[in-house]
Amino acid sequence: MGRPIAAWQGKWALVTGASAGIGKALAEELAAGGTNLVLTARRRERLEDLGRTLSTTRKIKTEVFVADLADPAGPEKILAFTRDKNIHIELLINNAGFGAYGEFATSNRARQLEMVQVNCAAVVNLTHLFLPAMIERKSGDILIVASTASFQAVPYITVYAATKAFDLFFAEGLAEELKPHGIRVCGLCPGSTESEFLVVANQSQLPASNRSRETAEKVARTGLEALAAGKSYVISGAGNYLGAQAQRLIPRRVVTSIAAKMFRLPVKT
Repeated sequence: MGRPIAAWQGKWALVTGASAGIGKALAEELAAGGTNLVLTARRRERLEDLGRTLSTTRKIKTEVFVADLADPAGPEKILAFTRDKNIHIELLINNAGFGAYGEFATSNRARQLEMVQVNCAAVVNLTHLFLPAMIERKSGDILIVASTASFQAVPYITVYAATKAFDLFFAEGLAEELKPHGIRVCGLCPGSTESEFLVVANQSQLPASNRSRETAEKVARTGLEALAAGKSYVISGAGNYLGAQAQRLIPRRVVTSIAAKMFRLPVKT
């Protein structure tokens, strides 16, 4: 994996969705570079196991806070926890998110709205809550996990792709807006990744999901290196980058039609 990323050595980072996948890999990568961690997700046992392991093996400080970002009050509870612990967050990682596969018209409406809450509203809320202290200190960094789905509409994961387009544009806009304050913001756009995401989204049976997957560790390192380098966004993987850029040469309706064919399940007979 190369040398640890030490840009935040001795500082505190908050990682949402830290119990598995890219979130866990981000926590492990930061811990290797000496970053103290506030880990938050819904699954207490996984968080506590990760916190114990990292504090023991990496000699860093860890704090665990169980929160469900589908709850609109979740972000404020996380902020209150850090304040109670007198922890100043220098790196905010908005990683928590999920997808749902299927036809929108027959999907679970509550689940779709919950996705918007977690993937968009919670990201805006957490960023708005932690940003004032960063501006006051004139230092801080924000990583927002978007997706290669941010670059086009994707039928059958329509809401998910729309939320990730929001995340990417939010990250890029903030990156420019916050430059005068010395704060870096980066949108990380992974493609298919080895994680629980596809299972949760009920998408693992799709041929499109079985393309060559990157490891969560590779994606995490790519995102942190790009943020440290001051990039406003990064696409993880050369193939993913070429695919996202090539779409600019093709009419949008054609790109959407191709995506529909990739993500449509065969009709059962």
